[in-house]
Amino acid sequence: MKKNKGFQFKPFSDQQIKLLTWWLPGVSPYADYDGIIAEGSIRAGKTIAMIDSFLTWSLETFDGESFILGGKTMGALKRNVLNPLFQILVAKGIAYKYIRSDDPHVEIGNNIYYLFGGDNEKSQDKVQGLTAAGAYLDEAALMPKSFVDQVMGRCSVDGAKYFFNCNPGHPKHWLKVEIIDHAKEKNFLVLHFTMDDNLTLSKKVKERLKRMFSGVFYLRYILGQWVVAEGLVYDMFKEKEHVISHDKVQKMLDDHEFYRFIGGVDWGYRDPMVGGVYGLPRGKVKAIKIAEFYKTKQHTEDLAKWFIEWQKKLGTTLKVIYCDSAEQDRIDTLRLWKLHARNADKEIGAGLNTVMTMIQNGEYLICEDCKETINEMLIYSYPGPDDPAAKKDQPLDENNHAMDESRYVLHSYFRKRK
Repeated sequence: MKKNKGFQFKPFSDQQIKLLTWWLPGVSPYADYDGIIAEGSIRAGKTIAMIDSFLTWSLETFDGESFILGGKTMGALKRNVLNPLFQILVAKGIAYKYIRSDDPHVEIGNNIYYLFGGDNEKSQDKVQGLTAAGAYLDEAALMPKSFVDQVMGRCSVDGAKYFFNCNPGHPKHWLKVEIIDHAKEKNFLVLHFTMDDNLTLSKKVKERLKRMFSGVFYLRYILGQWVVAEGLVYDMFKEKEHVISHDKVQKMLDDHEFYRFIGGVDWGYRDPMVGGVYGLPRGKVKAIKIAEFYKTKQHTEDLAKWFIEWQKKLGTTLKVIYCDSAEQDRIDTLRLWKLHARNADKEIGAGLNTVMTMIQNGEYLICEDCKETINEMLIYSYPGPDDPAAKKDQPLDENNHAMDESRYVLHSYFRKRK
């Protein structure tokens, strides 16, 4: 049995108390509801209160039953749910056994809590055949509907309940449309959380968190709104503020104000092939795109020669060149030219937020020489709300070649340094 030290319960807000006690017969008016969804902003205290609620409910209501604990991935489940769960158990003096095997689970008393990652359509196969008395799904909005449906179908023990939490997404997301918008008829309680519901967050921390998001991601993750992404992607980009002159960049080069140079690539042949060189200065501005390669019907060798020429101009090598991982043979070609090419982190949503936030905070500038990058920045758009493409919750697949390249570079490099 495990024992940990150091965990202490913090004061709970009214919304957290409602989450903790919603299932209590004779105490809560929602005790006969089948499930609860806690949704809203990040760092709002949803998770810790829900874990405690689910744990207490399952142990006080059942003995000798099976339960489902699910996360977006097994790694996310361990990080976001199991670690605080074990701390809560130790703080309450409750023994547990964590079984790491082909069938991972946690034994608490006579109950067994089976662990699942729900990151793709095949995830539903993992829970087939299981009979459960309840389920807790963390980040439910990031899971495929098939997995969540399968989990709910497995909870067939009399008195079973569902505990789901999530951050908002597209307003047409299936979880919003099918359950949250019809909570009463689905017999679900929906609780909306903001950062003010987490009494452990200081004002300073809240302000820092607000600076980490911009655009639609600010509306979703800070204000907790289910909003559609529409209009210009980088509507915070202003030429007067975010475009720097050639002469100023040259002076910064002459004065050795850049401590490092990195690059990026978005492959193309019929579409433009895009390369970028970025200077990293110290101070508020963290990255300046100082040069672009933007041409159609080019070979990889042409791009490699361009990078080599820029390395000669700079008098140093590019520390790293983040490339679209779709074409490994082209990456290998750059490496043959002794360029430090590697696969980029291509996650779209998180990458867009990284770029948006850097623009919003004045941390990313573009040299006036990078005309195609500036042009794309001004017209890169989300689909209209009635466009079928809007369901993907991603920008239109057009006017995006330099945008993809920039996203690869900024997110791959700065996501680890936030």
